[in-house]
Amino acid sequence: MSDNGTQTKENRPEKSVPEVRFAREEDLERVNELRRVVNDLHVKGKPDVFKPGFCDELRDYIHVIRSDPNKKIVVAELEGKVCGFAVLNHIVKPENPFMYERDFLDIDEFAVDTACRRRGVASAMVAFIRGWAKEQGYKRLELNMWEFNQGALAFYEAAGFSTYRRYMEMFL
Repeated sequence: MSDNGTQTKENRPEKSVPEVRFAREEDLERVNELRRVVNDLHVKGKPDVFKPGFCDELRDYIHVIRSDPNKKIVVAELEGKVCGFAVLNHIVKPENPFMYERDFLDIDEFAVDTACRRRGVASAMVAFIRGWAKEQGYKRLELNMWEFNQGALAFYEAAGFSTYRRYMEMFL
């Protein structure tokens, strides 16, 4: 503190920087805690599509993801605690009469603990994913999101993603 009681740059507490890495086995329980929160958000936003609860099959699916050679789980830590995760999926869509082959990295799941938002965690995860994807030779990074999640949309747009396709529905 300065003599007048205000914080100065020299005595300001150091801001925690997120550490982003690939998940280890011991991270998966915490990842599932975050996946449960995401599932609850989706159930609330689209109850006609998403099933409530977090059944054993959903819980155990994280191990299926981790063992799949086409998928990776990324985690972010703040102060030694996993506070965010993303599931990456390498997708190849073969050429057909209408479209060229598409080979890209898809962000299938993405979440940051609400207590850790606005601290650079999501941005650090996107930077890590983008850097790793470039190193692996990917030319395109994609994700999809549900329209009710406007906060996610605002973040993804700010991070550099743009909408190129939209799904719509009509109830009958």
